[in-house]
Amino acid sequence: MALNKPYLDLPGTTIFDAEQSRKGYWLNQFCMSLMKADNRARFKSDERGYLDEWAMSEEQKQAVLDRDLNRCIALGGNIYFLAKIGATDGKSFQQMAGSMTGMSEEEYRDMMLGGGRSAEGNRYLGEDGDAQPQHQPQGKSKGSN
Repeated sequence: MALNKPYLDLPGTTIFDAEQSRKGYWLNQFCMSLMKADNRARFKSDERGYLDEWAMSEEQKQAVLDRDLNRCIALGGNIYFLAKIGATDGKSFQQMAGSMTGMSEEEYRDMMLGGGRSAEGNRYLGEDGDAQPQHQPQGKSKGSN
């Protein structure tokens, strides 16, 4: 019996629920491995080889190689775990978040200091606010994530 998930109608938002957690288990475990310096060094010296040690889908591995954090989230990644990839690359969380919105780090910072995105037009899919899929760098929604 499928659960009712009314939160799937939030534009620009993937909720990390039990289903996402199961989908991204190995992706998130890989990310957590990057907390150890020797694992970070192994990953940076042979990214593909290191990823192949993990039971991740090919699509998850490619999203990591592409540093496509939006795709990683759609494939079950949790942003707090994915931050380990950014840290391994020497990026701040602010830089990562900016890249996920198609903004520069400065534009993202200024938006957040200004109160974030307006809720106007961004409450439900199909409205025309700036958080709607058609206005995001990853393009139109490819169905539920």
